Amino acid sequence: MLLVILVTVVHLLYHQEYAETAIPNDCFAVSAATGETALPKQVCLTFDDGPSSNTQPLLDILAREKVPATFFVCAQDINQEYLPLVRTIQQQGHQVAMHSATHRYATIYRSPEAFWQDIKTLRQALEPYLSLEDLTWLRFPGGSTNTVSHKYGGSGIMKTLKAQTEEKGWHWIDWNVCGEDATASHPDADRILRNIQEDAEDLTTCVVLLHDTKATGETVKALPQIIGWFREKGYTFCTVEQLAELQSSRE
Repeated sequence: MLLVILVTVVHLLYHQEYAETAIPNDCFAVSAATGETALPKQVCLTFDDGPSSNTQPLLDILAREKVPATFFVCAQDINQEYLPLVRTIQQQGHQVAMHSATHRYATIYRSPEAFWQDIKTLRQALEPYLSLEDLTWLRFPGGSTNTVSHKYGGSGIMKTLKAQTEEKGWHWIDWNVCGEDATASHPDADRILRNIQEDAEDLTTCVVLLHDTKATGETVKALPQIIGWFREKGYTFCTVEQLAELQSSRE
């Protein structure tokens, strides 16, 4: 598995589009080789919960900067009109990955069966726009060790879901750098950048959590500065899948 969980920092994320009001979301450290076998500095920009009206502006910036990214997408009533953008995302060289259809914790974490039904619904919604064979990566809402899921599906549900994901031959990934752009504090672009800089300090491999919902316009404003800062620090940009391939080639 790509991830080795080293540190857990709890964040309360507030998704205005969802019925949930206070959703715990955890940031985790991504494993990176050290010493003589150290990997080059890599960064994955990841965007959760879209597509939305803010997705195309983000894509325009990524295209201008020639930077690949990974989009963990949803398929809700509120973003149906933007789902065709997943085709554009993929055509522009980015990775489309699974997040959730409903993103409602009480629904998806009621049981493992409920979670996979949600993913099935998501895949069906995305099927008109890309090949389902390309959808082999997912990010669990709240992260792989979130505890809010225990309220609905018991304390062992995330362990079960991680094992079942791997049994399917799929892959899951968390993050170790968080822009906190979906928090209740509604940070501006400068604060989002500072959050990332603080989390990324001294990390060789960064998986950055950002969002492309209709409520995260400040993320669009912050993105050029985020890209510029990582470039100044000597990072190479890649998708989550590309990062996994790179790490596998070094093993």
